[in-house]
Amino acid sequence: MDIFMKCGDFTQADEAREAGLYPYFIPLTNNEGTEALIGDHHLIMIGSNNYLGLTVNPHVRQAAMDAIEHYGTSCTGSRFLNGTLEMHLELERRLAKWVRKERALVFSTGYQVNLGTISAVVGRDDFVITDKDDHASIIDGCRLSYGTMKRYGHNDLKSLERVLASLPESAGKLVVVDGVFSMGGEIAPLPELIAICKKYEARLMVDDAHSVGVLGGGRGTAEHFGVTDDVDLIMGTFSKSFASLGGFIAGDAGIIDYVQHHARSLIFSASIPPANAAAAMAALEIMQAEPERVQRLSDIGDFMRERYRALGFNIGNSQTPIIPIIIGDDDRTLRFWKALFDAGVYTNAVLSPGVPQGLQLLRTSYMATHTNEQLERVLSTFEVVGKELGVI
Repeated sequence: MDIFMKCGDFTQADEAREAGLYPYFIPLTNNEGTEALIGDHHLIMIGSNNYLGLTVNPHVRQAAMDAIEHYGTSCTGSRFLNGTLEMHLELERRLAKWVRKERALVFSTGYQVNLGTISAVVGRDDFVITDKDDHASIIDGCRLSYGTMKRYGHNDLKSLERVLASLPESAGKLVVVDGVFSMGGEIAPLPELIAICKKYEARLMVDDAHSVGVLGGGRGTAEHFGVTDDVDLIMGTFSKSFASLGGFIAGDAGIIDYVQHHARSLIFSASIPPANAAAAMAALEIMQAEPERVQRLSDIGDFMRERYRALGFNIGNSQTPIIPIIIGDDDRTLRFWKALFDAGVYTNAVLSPGVPQGLQLLRTSYMATHTNEQLERVLSTFEVVGKELGVI
């Protein structure tokens, strides 16, 4: 059999393109934070993870340009060999202090953080336990490890306890959970998770990709609940609140040193470029100096959830500025997305198998820099389209 036969059999994308309902890989002509330009079509952007609105911040932009001027555009090597700059180490020191851990380690992408950390820590005869709604990078990190992956029901503490109770007492166990779930916007119940982990002598890693800059004054989910000392590893990305590209893992110094010498995605990949490291550091400085940004983001999330519910939309169990609009059908979700797009509102269409059948949704997310006028325009557009399509 020809291995490429599956490629020819894949027709869904072409069918959506022909129907004018293809919502992916749309090239932006310009992106100024809360607004995007596609060709000559202006849209309000509510499909971005630019939570604090820092991608267009002058201080962040200047820091990136200054780093290029000083260091050039690339390190041309891995952190393990020639690719570590003093800037990387300074960023790691500041990140560790920010999330209240002994040490941090910077990777080139957030995806690589999860691949490298999980596969380094979870060895043969160990178990890694994940929430069923955890991010794909967590699942792939589990697959790359030599351990056994187990899954528990989404935010289901009884399910987690059943899984842990079924494992050998002598085995190493790592529970990995999203602090904020990227599709539904729910927060993981860390205090209860911690209690169960301690009962069964399991370690806990929290993926704070969508939490740092959003919860706990910007420090993440553990700070939000006041349980930082009880979380063993905190992961974060730079591609969201930090307005850059890259990621980090933070924890006890000995654990981070072990990961640094065993994570294949760190050792065998080029290091984060100077401009990205400088942008992340500048974003962290703003996060620390302007806590009102985090508060504004929280207030916007509260406001939008209340208004969507009042209009009659199903937003699931969202607790954050990530607010899903659950449609429950592929075709109607695409038609809703297209109507919003044409009306000047940019959202993300998420279809099965990205979400379970019946939970197809439009993922919306908000920035601290959205204006009240923009939010009202978004809501009025959603109301009109929702009524036209019979969603509300």
